[in-house]
Amino acid sequence: MKESLRFCLDEAVRAAKLLFDRNKVTGSSGNISFRYDGSIYISGSGTCFGWLMQSDFAVIDGGGHQLSEVQPSKEYPLHKIIYDARPDICAVLHTHSFYATLISCIADEQSRDVFKDITPYLRMKVGAVGMIPQAEPGSRELFDMLYKRVHCSDGYLLANHGPVTVGKDIRSAFYGMEEMEETAKLHYYLHAFKGEKKRWQNY
Repeated sequence: MKESLRFCLDEAVRAAKLLFDRNKVTGSSGNISFRYDGSIYISGSGTCFGWLMQSDFAVIDGGGHQLSEVQPSKEYPLHKIIYDARPDICAVLHTHSFYATLISCIADEQSRDVFKDITPYLRMKVGAVGMIPQAEPGSRELFDMLYKRVHCSDGYLLANHGPVTVGKDIRSAFYGMEEMEETAKLHYYLHAFKGEKKRWQNY
């Protein structure tokens, strides 16, 4: 195995474990991928971020042919749509982190920029975060929804499902995911505090 490929796999495994240890994913939810030498390496179906190993990645070549015995996550098409549409992207990360998923359940499904500028860091790490309307996880309908909106924003919230971040490498996708979750948390509590303040003012 080339040292550069080993490095990418190691980065993906480390990012996955960090997210698991920080409760950004649970059980076997979430998937992570990167593009290397024309192929997509993606966490296998049913794998857990907390126990992910380099051998747990499925490999699919540019023509869509599976090159490994490991079966890819059922949401592999979601990753491929992003890679095909955005040549500058080399890593995709999808989790079910609590606050981002919570916001995905209440935000306007037509929004192309869910979060207002609370702090400057989401813009710096991700950019605009657009909604992808609700559809069954792993379904053709979900993939079609993403395909139609893939160029409308820089990161994504799958309605009633969870966040997707992308990057030029694993670390940038990871930093984006961390920042989106923190922004979602701030977003939720700021709205809650505004409601509480209004109730006190009307008391």
